[in-house]
Amino acid sequence: MRALARLAVTTLLVAAPLAAVTVATSTASAADDPVPIIVLTSDFEDGTAQGWTGRAAETVTHSTAVAHGGAGSLAVTGRTATWQGPSLDVLGVVEKGTAYTISAWVRMTSGSDNVRLSVERRSGGVAAYDQVVGNTAVTAGGWVNLTGRYTLATDVDFLRIYVETGSTTGDFAVDDVTVSYVPALPIQTGIPAVRDVVGEFPVGAAITGAEIVGDHGRLLSRHFASVTPGNALKWDATEPSENTFTYAQADPLIAYAKANGLAVRGHTLVWHNQTPSWVFTGADGQPMTATAEDKELLLARLENHIRNVAGHYGDTIAVWDVVNEVIDENQSDGLRRSTWYTVAGLDYIRTAFRVAREVLPDAKLFINDYNTNVPAKRDKLYALVAQLRAEGVPIDGVGHQMHINVSWPTLAETEAMIQKFVPLGVEQQVTEMDVSIYTNSGESFPSPPADRLLQQAYVYRDMFALFRRYASEITSVTLWGLADDNTWLDTFPVTRKDAPLLFDTRLQAKSAYWGVVDPSKIGVSPSASVSVSPSASASVSPSASVSASASVSASASVSPSGSVSVSPSVSPSAGVAGCSVTYRVTGSWPGGFQGEVKVANTGTAAVSGWSLAWQFTGGQRIAQLWNGSVTQSGAAVTVTNASWNGTLAPGGSATVGFLGSWTGSNPVPAAFTVNGTTCAVN
Repeated sequence: MRALARLAVTTLLVAAPLAAVTVATSTASAADDPVPIIVLTSDFEDGTAQGWTGRAAETVTHSTAVAHGGAGSLAVTGRTATWQGPSLDVLGVVEKGTAYTISAWVRMTSGSDNVRLSVERRSGGVAAYDQVVGNTAVTAGGWVNLTGRYTLATDVDFLRIYVETGSTTGDFAVDDVTVSYVPALPIQTGIPAVRDVVGEFPVGAAITGAEIVGDHGRLLSRHFASVTPGNALKWDATEPSENTFTYAQADPLIAYAKANGLAVRGHTLVWHNQTPSWVFTGADGQPMTATAEDKELLLARLENHIRNVAGHYGDTIAVWDVVNEVIDENQSDGLRRSTWYTVAGLDYIRTAFRVAREVLPDAKLFINDYNTNVPAKRDKLYALVAQLRAEGVPIDGVGHQMHINVSWPTLAETEAMIQKFVPLGVEQQVTEMDVSIYTNSGESFPSPPADRLLQQAYVYRDMFALFRRYASEITSVTLWGLADDNTWLDTFPVTRKDAPLLFDTRLQAKSAYWGVVDPSKIGVSPSASVSVSPSASASVSPSASVSASASVSASASVSPSGSVSVSPSVSPSAGVAGCSVTYRVTGSWPGGFQGEVKVANTGTAAVSGWSLAWQFTGGQRIAQLWNGSVTQSGAAVTVTNASWNGTLAPGGSATVGFLGSWTGSNPVPAAFTVNGTTCAVN
């Protein structure tokens, strides 16, 4: 990741209260059924718009045409842009440092779209936009609830919540909006600090502005030795327009780290996501291509960016992820076909490390990637690092992201990952670790099951034991987040509440914490080294998460972690007696989007091998796809199964995910076929 898919400076996401597994020494638990305190309600039962207004010239009025509860709702009509929608002032309601749950029910008047719930905040006239709930499919067929958590981390003089759409300007209705909070629990001071127990290397956490205030800040400084700004140092945050540099997001995080004696990992100087479009626009105003002129301009912009951003912090940041996610193991040479590569080849990586070394002669310079525990990915990264170091490129270390889950990978696979890079003589760091409670994208729990939380604790126990055993190679471990109330996995690969970290949504220690600090508290289990998981399961990178943009969230590059389990014990069948397809846009940003398509076998015979086809109508192009193979000719897209998900039992399904580009609009395809048979569209 990459994608904290992606976090805005102050956004925390949560879908439901969590129930933690209680351990004997825990002094508090989120399973105490806390009662939320509601500080705002808009039910539109009094015949007025209750203070809601449009963001532009759209019409926002009370209506009785439809209602989620009671007889009234808010009708939103006359929109001419996707960002237009109903907005409500909450400046006098929301207090800095308190985690609020914001909930709204939304229904399209006709058709369908993806709808988002966001916050606009201003300080000194400077606007910023935080996404609370990402793109959620909404139709005219029924009400859909948008629920997310938001913590204001800065002083502001303007604060409004609003609802917007992802693709169209259709009319919609809003009802039963609430803002509430659960009274905070004090952090536990009678338990060991992670930083004190794990002495072999610093243990860090990825942070946003919300993690440095109040109890979050106290939890952070007590347990962790280093921090990684999740989004604040990326290109879109530091140089949004050419040669205009801003450190408004990052400087408070770095200042907090210095004040509390925390080291800082810089993330990241070069990445194919969260890079403004102007970077890849030539002097002629057109998208860059593989010309000498465009290459020279692109590398000059890269050098200027690194000299300014890295130079701004100097020795304050001693470790940098210089380049992020450059490997695509499906390419014969193992290199991701990003615009960086198609225009500049390997010279963009060479330039990035050369300039970073010139600016930061004493810093440790890392190349960072996900799924490095997958042999194909691992070996391609090894080959690249070996080649570049042989050329004299100053790569000091390899970063392993380690976005994993409770059943993948095995301990043996992870150990092989570490051992692979030992001969290179580079440092190795775990840079973005979290452990999802889900094993496929078809699962969703209202609260984390006790058995999954216990499995998670065993994974943390065994992985940290492995890292500590290789302390001569592993020089840092960073968790991708502080607590479960703020995790990119709540919206990726699908929207659902995850619980991947050591502390729960109320900042209380989970069994996962005890797995790291004192495994005797979680009992005995088989070692993860003997566990078996599907070879297709893999993790995803979150580094894109959400950037501060008026129109939306940025998306993460992904690997095939969103695979759906299918039964292999069915008899083959060549055809499809019945099928259904669900297409969703799961993230969108200017010029790009992330989507997923679920194909289900609704017939009575098993399917062995499937080919899914559709037509785009808005000029969309697929740039990357996982859980299958894709070809695109003009508007026509064909996706075929991967080796591991080609068999669909009756009632079975498989899901593919992808990253794509769009211009103007991003309409949902109207029809889909599987093996030539037209499918029902959900």
